[in-house]
Parts: sequence; C-alpha cells; structure tokens
Amino acid sequence: MDRASWARLSAAVILRSFCALSLAVASAHAAAIRASNDPVKDERPITAKDREHWAWRPLIKVDAANLDAVVAKKTPIENEADAATLIRRVTFDLTGLPPSASDLSDLSDWSDQKYEALVGRLLDSPRYGEHWAQWWLDLARFAESDGFEFDAVRERAWQYRDWVIAALNADTPLDVFVQQQLAGDLTGAETATGFLMAGPDMPDVNNQVERRHIFLNDMTATVGTVCLGLTFGCAQCHDHPYDPISQADFYRLRAFFDATVMPKERKPMGPVARVVTDGVPASVVFVRGESKRPGPAVQPAFPRIGLMAPTEAEKLDRVALAKWITSRDNVLFARSMANRLWQQHFGKPLAGNPGDLGHQGEAPTHPELLDWLAAELPRQNWSLKKLHKLIVMSRTYRQALPQQRRLTGEMLRDTLISLGEGLNTQTGGSSVRLPLPKEISDTLLKKQADITPDAAQHRRRSIYTFARRNQRNPLFELFDRPDAQASCSRRNESTTAPQALAMLNSDFVHETAASLSKRLTTAHGSETEKIIEEVTRLCLSRNASQAEIEAGKAFIEKQVTLAGSFDEAVKDYCLAVLNSNAFVFVD
Repeated sequence: MDRASWARLSAAVILRSFCALSLAVASAHAAAIRASNDPVKDERPITAKDREHWAWRPLIKVDAANLDAVVAKKTPIENEADAATLIRRVTFDLTGLPPSASDLSDLSDWSDQKYEALVGRLLDSPRYGEHWAQWWLDLARFAESDGFEFDAVRERAWQYRDWVIAALNADTPLDVFVQQQLAGDLTGAETATGFLMAGPDMPDVNNQVERRHIFLNDMTATVGTVCLGLTFGCAQCHDHPYDPISQADFYRLRAFFDATVMPKERKPMGPVARVVTDGVPASVVFVRGESKRPGPAVQPAFPRIGLMAPTEAEKLDRVALAKWITSRDNVLFARSMANRLWQQHFGKPLAGNPGDLGHQGEAPTHPELLDWLAAELPRQNWSLKKLHKLIVMSRTYRQALPQQRRLTGEMLRDTLISLGEGLNTQTGGSSVRLPLPKEISDTLLKKQADITPDAAQHRRRSIYTFARRNQRNPLFELFDRPDAQASCSRRNESTTAPQALAMLNSDFVHETAASLSKRLTTAHGSETEKIIEEVTRLCLSRNASQAEIEAGKAFIEKQVTLAGSFDEAVKDYCLAVLNSNAFVFVD
C-alpha cells in the first residue's frame, strides 16, 4: 500500500465505519445518525432527559465513615487473607515486583502495624512510580515511534515517560498531574504535554493538512476518553448516536488545541506541545469529519453535558480547559479516575468500561461505592498515594477471596529478571533496546533492530525498555500489552497456547531457571528440601506445604535420572514452578 493509500486510511474513516456498525446493534438509547452540512445550526439542544443518565448526575451523598462501611451496605466482607498472600498481593499491586525476602522472613509475627509499615515503604519506593506509570502510559497511547509505514523514532519521547514516573513518585496531586499534561507548556511543565503529543502520526504523508486534522482529532478524542470517560471520538463525523455529544461539541473541544504546532513535514513528534499565534487556521466544524469540508466556525467551549459553564470573563485556553476538567465539581472526571483506580487494585472496574461511562458503557455494580471514592479524591487533596493507602488498608482489599489477577507482561518480565540475574534498578534516561528474535528483527527496517550494547542495561525494568509502536516486545505482546494506537482504558487478559509455550520453551525463561538453580545449589548444595522451600518463597512468596516438599523431592529425584545431573534436575524443577499458575497469578 502506498503512502497516499495509508493517508486515506485515516482515523476519521475508521471511526465512521465503527460508528456505522454500532448502529446495526443500536440499543434503546441510540438516536438516528445526525450528520448535517451545518452541524452548528442543526445542533440538538441538551434536554433534562439527557441529563438523567447516572454518569453526569451529581455524586450520591453517602453516609459512611470509611470504604468498608460503604461496601458492607451491599456485600458482606470476608475474613482476612493470610500474611503471605496479603504481602504478595500488596507488593505486586503497588510496585509491580515480588516481595523481598525480608518482608517474608517472619510470617508468624504479623500485625496491622507491620502491614501498615509495609504499605508505607512500598508507596515511598521509587518502584511505585515505575509500576503505576505504565497504567497512565496505556491511557496516553505512549510509544517512542510514529507508527504507520516507516515508524520513525521519536528520540526524546522517553522524557515524557520519565516525567510521569517522577510525578507519581512525588505524589503530585491528580488534578495538577492532569492539568500539566493538558497545558504544562503554558504553566512551566512543558514536558508533561507529551500526553497530547503521544499518539500515532504520519509525518511523511503528502497531505500535511490531512495529517494535522487526523492528529488533532485523535488528541481531542483521547482527552475526552481519558479525562471525561466518554467516547468523544464518535462525534468527529456526526452527532454521537448514544450520548448527548454533538459534532459541534467535538470541534469546540478541539478548538482548544487548534493552535498546537505540528512538527514540519517528515519530522517526528517531540515530547513537548508548542503554541503559535500567527497563521493558525480558524477553528471550524469539519462536515462529516472530512478535512476537505470545513464548515461553520466555532470557538473553544466546554462540552455542554458538563455541569459547569465558564464565567464570562474567563479566557478559554488550554489552561482553562485543564482547570475545568479537574474541577471538584466535574463528576465525570472524578468518577472516571476513581473507577480506573479501583480497576487497577481489584482487576475489574466498578463501572464496566472505564473509557465509556455513557449509555453504551455498563452502569456501576456499586454506584454508592464509586461515588464515595470519587468524592474521596478531592477530600484527600487529590493524593493518589493517600487513596492507594485507603484502599489497601481496608478490610475489603484484605479479604481472603482470590482476586485471580494475572501478572502483566511487564510484571512477568521484571519478576523473572529479579529471580534470575537480578534487576538493574537504574532509573530514567534513554530507553533500552532489547535483543529480538531473528525472525522478528529480520522484518524490521534498517536500525530498527539495534540493540543497546551494555548487557547490564537489558536487565532494567520493563518501563525503561524501548516502546516501538509497530513492534511490541514479544513477551509483552503475548501477555496483552496494548498497541498504543489508541488510548487503552482496560487491558485484555487472554489465555492462549502461545503464552504457555513461551513460558515453557523460551530462552529467557530457561535462562532464569538456570540462574535461579545455580543460586540455590550454591547456597544449599544438594539439600533438596531447603532448595524446594527456597524456590517456593522466592517464586510464590509463601512457605512450601509438606505436600509440595514431598512432591518436589520425588520430581527432582526422578529428574536426576532423566536430566543426568542434580543441577539440571533443580533447573527443571525451577522451570516447572515458573510455569505454575501460582507464579503467573498474583493470588
């Protein structure tokens, strides 16, 4: 396919097709497609009935002293998990890494005070920001290359990633965190605006007007999805068929970004937004979403479905938009963020689709709990760490019920490295380029398969590895890392045969098993029982049961005959443990 063909395959075309398909399965809330030649003149007013949907009503006032009191109104709270399960759960949750040997050293002497001290250490660790940054980077559709045919590298994109990590570690209030990403270039935090510039792009396309149009539409749709929890992008071609968002609403929101500078032709995006005042095209509605059909002019304005309107004296720039979005009175922002946080801790959100709180999304299973959490965010001065602590200290979180959350690809890789040669905890800086299988590297363009020469860098955390849009790391791709073509509010969690085959046969996992085996035999010689106990503590974060010890002894004894040596038998035992569900799942 040539470049012109790629250009025609624009986000607008794809979205038009998607929205048309959606109408084939229209629900009772769907309206007829409204794709007027004058979307401003024909804009449908928002009615009182439109405002009845749960997501844009005022927050429910909940009379409850704490999170557990809210949960207990609807669901009984079970007994607390044992110490080992809880330590593994909260450590993976807050840092994405397994617990240390010292944290598991005396499970019999466990108390609320020790648990609270552990939570404090985890939140203060630099590993916290490295783990939680990936959650935000998924939303930001972060990658370090353009995508499309040439997938050109964005040499300084990693600076935005490092900004996110540092901001989370510093516990930057969530409202400020988001404001800086929408308008940091206007307020002294310009690297933060990498959020706006992170989407896919085709800098070498012949039609630069079309390039700008597609990129700004993607930027607008992403802000709507991430910050308001609505599928705003569906309104770039016609009025939203389900929610009270008009095409004019979409382009009024886009008007806040119309002065954003695009890099010159054939130049990749940087991590910083720029603003110009001269030669900026007028903000208009594009009829049917087509860049060649500019329609009536529009001015920047907040979405009409919002509960707040600007004051007459307010200057409507990106700073004003950022403050409006993050206002305490914006229930969409508060609900959306509270829902996302709950999902990250419990494996599923309270409202089924975190990127769509509108009519096509699922209503919350526990609306009072969602609204209590949404109100708690500003009560905690938008501190994510305080809300994390509130959640993980609750009896609800500490229940013995299995959560069945699988490690992400990044968590899995980091854990395997920490068990093998040991994790390189260097922070920040240019991304590490990892070796790729030959069958993949042979398909890449010149220099795309370059490898960081220092092998010690290959053991750095996954957050610091180079994120190419068109080629994800094979392990990450197998375990459902999103492709960064669009904002991802909730990762898939597939179960496939290639996942099992990779864990059983890949060189990486075999090397981990060999390193772990050598470590254990060096420490314990041929004392099989001690080796089994140590493998269990390191890999599964708990003590081995007597049944596991006996089964492990029998396996190693048999494997010595088959593998030819005790060391090889221990390696095979380590490989078996690394392939167990108890290892791949948090609890």
